[in-house]
Amino acid sequence: MIRFEKILTLEDPAAELLVKTSETGLYRYNEPMPGFFAAESPNVIIRGLEAGYEPVSVLMAERKTAGAEARDTMRMLELLDMLSSEIPVFETQLSVMQTMTGFPMTRGAVCLMKRRTLPDVNDVLKDASRIAVLENVVNPTNIGAVFRSAAAMNLDALLLTPGCCDPLYRRSLRVSMGTVFQIPWTFIGSRSFEWPEKGVSVLRELNFTLAAMALSDDSISIADPALKKAPKLALILGSEGPGLMQKTIDACDYTVRIPMRNGVDSLNVAAAGAVAFWEIGRKA
Repeated sequence: MIRFEKILTLEDPAAELLVKTSETGLYRYNEPMPGFFAAESPNVIIRGLEAGYEPVSVLMAERKTAGAEARDTMRMLELLDMLSSEIPVFETQLSVMQTMTGFPMTRGAVCLMKRRTLPDVNDVLKDASRIAVLENVVNPTNIGAVFRSAAAMNLDALLLTPGCCDPLYRRSLRVSMGTVFQIPWTFIGSRSFEWPEKGVSVLRELNFTLAAMALSDDSISIADPALKKAPKLALILGSEGPGLMQKTIDACDYTVRIPMRNGVDSLNVAAAGAVAFWEIGRKA
């Protein structure tokens, strides 16, 4: 059985790692080995546990006995108990947890989990035919939203350039609703100078057709039949504001756009991704 420990304040040493350690501190905690990350809400934690991520400790609000929140919490605790009854689970009042996040938490639970060594690009793309590459997308909300859309639209994998925000950043995970755990992903290159030259070369070697999402005079519609006919397609989306680098666009086979009306010429990267993922996932 899980042993619960009640704490009255977040100053309690038991909660120190979860409460007082920054995202960067958690990331670097075990250097040179992978560090930790924090997953919020029972639903996100469940998806992480089901994907095989190893929990370290849990901080949760005092349990409720009814409703969807209670069911998710019970499922989370069942999974934790199946893994190990030695994982510390700290309980406190919801109002105390809210002082940690700085905003009202309606589903109060935070789990510290161990990171994994990221897989190689070749392993992630082994059986993939429809993927997306994110170039220098730095907003964690956008990263989380893109992952959620990619999972919903059944993309095979996501790749991120080194300039992107970490998908395991707490806000990214929360916005993604844990779908970061459900779709294969990794970084393509470890340093910024490796993209696009080296990254594009890797995708070429794996026989991917490259399509850059950008506004240009020679862009084609995302619904163009040529894209659907490509056996393996990599859709490349750019950063908030500047969009894709010109050298990335020049390295691609196609430049694609989403046809729009009413004078609107572009969408937020997360919204554009959702539309484009749905389209490229449709059968020809």
